[in-house]
Amino acid sequence: MTTVVRTVRRKLGVVGKGGVGKTTVSGLLARAYAERGRTVVAIDTDSNPNLGLSLGLSLAETEAVPVLPRSTVVGSGGDITAADLIGEYGRPTPAGPTLLSAIKVAAAGAGCTCSGHATVRSLLAVALDGVDLTLVDMEAGLEHLSRSGGTLAHADLLLVVCEPTRKSVLTAARTATLAAELGIPEVLAIGNKARTPEDVAFFHDALAAEGIGLAGVLPYDEDVALADRRGVVGPAPIGPATRQALAELLDVLDLPAASAE
Repeated sequence: MTTVVRTVRRKLGVVGKGGVGKTTVSGLLARAYAERGRTVVAIDTDSNPNLGLSLGLSLAETEAVPVLPRSTVVGSGGDITAADLIGEYGRPTPAGPTLLSAIKVAAAGAGCTCSGHATVRSLLAVALDGVDLTLVDMEAGLEHLSRSGGTLAHADLLLVVCEPTRKSVLTAARTATLAAELGIPEVLAIGNKARTPEDVAFFHDALAAEGIGLAGVLPYDEDVALADRRGVVGPAPIGPATRQALAELLDVLDLPAASAE
């Protein structure tokens, strides 16, 4: 029996309005993709980094992840490899993906986070080309798209997480406009926290009115929410409805599982 693995490499940016669940969705996507047998690097670009918690690390382990210095990427003369970066700065997680940290505010008055954003831009440009999936969990809002050069300028897909509110859809529309100006090839929305059929219908109708494609809808999952409240270390339980929605979402994003013949 021969294992056939279809080669798909993608660079995804996960963005959206504050409070919509970007980091939770980023963690779920990265975990689901790793479970399909792919090499996944998840990059936390939030100045208050929490992605490690969504990937099963403890708070102490998350805070101990070293910040990737810009000089390592830019000063390498193109010689740095994904294996080098992962080996020195990456941290394996219980959920499967490797976690990199690009930004961290260590003290009040420490200055801007421009260097971290530039590092992410460089990473997406060349340094992580050998990775099946690079997923960047961005800070809330639009600032990362308005920066000179655009933090996510080299992403090939922008995923805008929305909750069933008009405000989050308006943020998605503004995001799509800026992404087009940066030349990002594709923008899709992910509906999150759907509790009712009306929520699902809202995502379809409101996003279609803004000309934004809907990749999928994730239900509100009490198992995931409870694990977050309790600070569960290790892969959090995921309900069957969420697992099914994630599988359908990855199929839409064309991130197939390894198959056997």
